[in-house]
Amino acid sequence: MRRLLQLGKTRQRTPSASEQLAFFTVRLYGSHSTKRSPPPTQHGPTRGAGRRHDGGRSGVCPPQDGGLQITSMETGKNTEDHLKAHKMKKKILRKQVRAQHTLMRHEGIECISHATQITSMETGKNTEDHLKAHKMKKKILRKQVRAQHMLMRHEGIECISHATQSLVIANAGLGNGMSRHQLHRIVDNYGVVETLLMPPNKPYSFVQYESTEEAKKAFDALNGKEVTLEDFDQNIVLYCNFVEKVFWKNSVPTSLPPDLKVIENIISPEEERKMLESIDWRGDENTQTAQKTLKHRRVKHFGYEFRYDNNDVDKDNPLPGGLPEICIPFLEKCLKQGYIKHKPDQLTVNQYEPGQGIPPHIDTHSAFEDEIISLSLGSEIVMDFKHPDGHTVAVMLPRRSLLVMTGESRYLWTHGITPRKYDVIQASELGQKVGTITADVRDLTLKRRETRTSFTFRKVRGSSCNCIYPSVCDSQKGQQRQAEPSFPHNEMEASELEQQYVHKVYEEIATHFSSTRHSPWPRVVEFLRSLPEGSVVADVGCGNGKYLGINRDLYMVGCDRSKNLVDICGEKDCQAFVCDALSVPIRSGSCDACISIAVIHHFSTAERRLAAIRELARLLKPGGTALIYVWAMEQEYKNQKSKYLKEKHGSKDKEEESSTGTSQRLLDDQKHGRSSQGSACSDRLLDDSEDKGCAAKPVADSRLPVHTNRTSFHSQDMLVPWHLKGGIKKKGAVVDEASLAGCKESQELSPVFHRYYHVFREGELEAACRSLDCVRILKNYYDQGNWCVVLEKL
Repeated sequence: MRRLLQLGKTRQRTPSASEQLAFFTVRLYGSHSTKRSPPPTQHGPTRGAGRRHDGGRSGVCPPQDGGLQITSMETGKNTEDHLKAHKMKKKILRKQVRAQHTLMRHEGIECISHATQITSMETGKNTEDHLKAHKMKKKILRKQVRAQHMLMRHEGIECISHATQSLVIANAGLGNGMSRHQLHRIVDNYGVVETLLMPPNKPYSFVQYESTEEAKKAFDALNGKEVTLEDFDQNIVLYCNFVEKVFWKNSVPTSLPPDLKVIENIISPEEERKMLESIDWRGDENTQTAQKTLKHRRVKHFGYEFRYDNNDVDKDNPLPGGLPEICIPFLEKCLKQGYIKHKPDQLTVNQYEPGQGIPPHIDTHSAFEDEIISLSLGSEIVMDFKHPDGHTVAVMLPRRSLLVMTGESRYLWTHGITPRKYDVIQASELGQKVGTITADVRDLTLKRRETRTSFTFRKVRGSSCNCIYPSVCDSQKGQQRQAEPSFPHNEMEASELEQQYVHKVYEEIATHFSSTRHSPWPRVVEFLRSLPEGSVVADVGCGNGKYLGINRDLYMVGCDRSKNLVDICGEKDCQAFVCDALSVPIRSGSCDACISIAVIHHFSTAERRLAAIRELARLLKPGGTALIYVWAMEQEYKNQKSKYLKEKHGSKDKEEESSTGTSQRLLDDQKHGRSSQGSACSDRLLDDSEDKGCAAKPVADSRLPVHTNRTSFHSQDMLVPWHLKGGIKKKGAVVDEASLAGCKESQELSPVFHRYYHVFREGELEAACRSLDCVRILKNYYDQGNWCVVLEKL
């Protein structure tokens, strides 16, 4: 019974899926023989048989007679392996397609389905080379774009994508060590070069070929090419771009600074050799020659030691031995030929290796006399001179040449040597020409420096300096502080300041002043000629009367505070009288027009300047017009320098000479203000001026600074020097000590007078005019360093 029950339980069990699959597979395919095997019987298996075939859990028997023996475990394993292989194949295929797309996108190379002869090793090597080339190509393109931006930023020149005759080559400029000779040799390989432009201190150059094909050939060959700089043994890579035809402004030759001379071949090569051999640099620092090794050069002193800690000499402790004997014949030669007037008693020998220099400086005024001479031995050099206004001049000093500095070049200009290993020079002369280095981009190249030794001779000064450049003179700065007047704080002080530093000065310099006043300003002439025939015109502050005869169809009358200038007007048969610009004895409303040229800036307070404008308006009829000119604070306007700054290097008396051009310098045509007990201006003017930043408030107890002629202004209120040429003044006039700048006269130096000026900021003159209800502004403009307005009487 127990066995039957057990058998029943066994028969009721449902076969698993794998068992059914194995069973039906045998049923469908049978054994390997042609004889079909009978179906398995369901007799109860013995315990051993059950455990042997299915672990004792199933009654299914294995097929007989060599049939296909597939078990459930084997079937599952095979299916799983097949799925894994299929997934891997799909993954490989997907990666292949992605690689194909990458190759097409980056390199433009299309993959194919059929076999080729490229092996995997060859493909890997080619791909690596191709990637390197691709990276280099991208780098060159990036550098090209950077060069394009630099060119646009520096020169405003735009690069273009199509080929032209002109190329710009980055890294092939004077600024990074490429000489004209080397660049010419490089670019000449690809065609006929019509133009080669090398801007000074720039890292690029411009090349223009005879044809576009030649330029394209050079572009393909040079873009990304590595070359070695000959003078520096350094590798650089060139980057090229096409540009349209380059138009470069022709450079105007620069003249030497005033009172500067360069004499070539002052000594022979044999004399040069002996002088160089006489200086022994092998010894350590010693007392007798005060030999020192400075940061940028080696130096020896003879006669007196120059102390670099205080920029002076110890006049009471001369060095033993004096000047070297070998220098005596040379100095006697200089005295005989007139290069110097005093025999020097101090010598400084400097030795410069390539890359060394000396900072810009002015030899201390109080330490040495006017003349300073310097002999260049061993090599040529470019020395840089700089005016206080920023104007620079590069001067070539050839080997065995003598530099002579006197006057302005000695006292006002700084001189120095830029520490570098090469100089930019004129290619046509290769540094052998005396004179300035003109920034001609068609004729500049590099010259490698060599060891240069300079012998600089000076005469130690026995007294304080009495030069005409007090703003840079160490002797006069202390005295100048005491002599300078203070800014006026009330009406009485203002009147006294103008009397002392305007009226008296113009009485003294009237003759010299008039001799420099002969060219009318074009836009003033234009205003006068635009007036109707028969108009009555008053020139308030007429000076020597140069505008009184411009238009004979007008009835013009002039007035001026200076009697001597009015007398000069009379000598020209012009109608003029003496009066004050704040109180003109002409009936109100009687003039069709008025002019006030370079007058109002001589009034020392805002109230007095406004009173002068009000007085002009009083003279006008309703509808009448007035033209006013005042000196501008902005002597450089819209990136253009005024003639006052430009025309400063003409001659020894350049400060006071008139311009021969169409427009004159304002300083050379300054008239003078006329003081009186004028009325105060309205509070509104002061408020407007302060809002616009026009009227700078004076500091309590502030002194008026002395301006350096031909330089930009650093203060609105100042004293401007007038150097009286040859002591010229009106016969019988007495020179006033207070206005004479506190200097002693000598045979070499002319008297210097100081005139008060208030220079106007942009908008200041208009603000003053708008504060008056009786006028309106018709026009305002800037004219060569002047602010100008045209007013109409309402």
